[in-house]
Amino acid sequence: MAKYKCSLLVVDDEPYILSTLSALLEGEFEVLTADCVEAAQAHFESREIDLVLTDQKMPRLTGVQLLEWVRQYSPRTIRLMMTGFADLEEAVDAINKGQVFRYLFKPWKPDELLDVLHSAARTFLLERSHEQLLDELRQLNDKLRQMNAELEQRVDERTKALQEAYHELEQKNKMLEKLALSDPLTSLSNRRAMDRLAERELRRRERYAGPLTVLLIDVDHFKSINDRYLLPGGDKVLVDLAKVLKASIRTVDFLGRIGGEEFMVIAPQTNMEGAVVLGERIRTGVESAQFVYKQDVIPVRVSIGGAVVDAGHDADYDAMKHLASAALSEAKRTGRNRCVFYTLAEVPSFEQAS
Repeated sequence: MAKYKCSLLVVDDEPYILSTLSALLEGEFEVLTADCVEAAQAHFESREIDLVLTDQKMPRLTGVQLLEWVRQYSPRTIRLMMTGFADLEEAVDAINKGQVFRYLFKPWKPDELLDVLHSAARTFLLERSHEQLLDELRQLNDKLRQMNAELEQRVDERTKALQEAYHELEQKNKMLEKLALSDPLTSLSNRRAMDRLAERELRRRERYAGPLTVLLIDVDHFKSINDRYLLPGGDKVLVDLAKVLKASIRTVDFLGRIGGEEFMVIAPQTNMEGAVVLGERIRTGVESAQFVYKQDVIPVRVSIGGAVVDAGHDADYDAMKHLASAALSEAKRTGRNRCVFYTLAEVPSFEQAS
């Protein structure tokens, strides 16, 4: 019996990509091509498709929308998507809506692409074989008990293989989620993650009233560090600074890098007195820490701006960020290497320091 060749529909609006993938894959797959979502849907309406590989950026309708449609129209089709590193949020959307089997980051390498497609084909064949075995089991009668036992063993083996395949997909999805919420340089939470954490703390304050502090931390004269030690030296300072900041906060506090040389701390159940203690502990901790790059000791100082909302007062996250930013600007303006704190309930404008 000839080896079954899975059908593969490649969807991309660039003719060069379609011709390149057809030439690369036609020896191992029955390759079909489409240059838009509508053309891809026409293929599905005319025949069965085993695998579909689509680009995310498409005219009119996106790859995510196509995969979501395929999941409803042809649920047995294995769904894969190509996307760029800059489109992590779209990749997450594809996993949630289109339930993709795998995602490929552009530019892909031929060997990696073939490995992913082979894995998808094996999964498709395992699923089809699994269904066929279950049909056979339902048709066997009591006289074929021995054969029944052998078939059940084969089902178990294939079920295990499917579980391993889906477990691998689950791990990849968790890695993608972590990438989407982590700063790649320092491994701290990124701006998106800190925004979510802050909104969560504000929602919790609606149930359990308590004070809350948001700190913005900015490295003083960081440009001069980058100018002298270039990007590698600046990155080394930021990585070491993240460690110092992490050691200075409490276990209940949240720390993240929200851009460039700017960091944020969210401190639940922290009033003005606690905010001052926390801010000074961070500032003096950085001041006393030793930052070294290529045997050069680099003096590092930070300015800190804090926004504090007391228990019993309403708080808005955008207002707290604005207030903390104003406090940070004041710390920079009045000499740097210092902390300035504003109280949300007591300051009608951003000119009165607490």
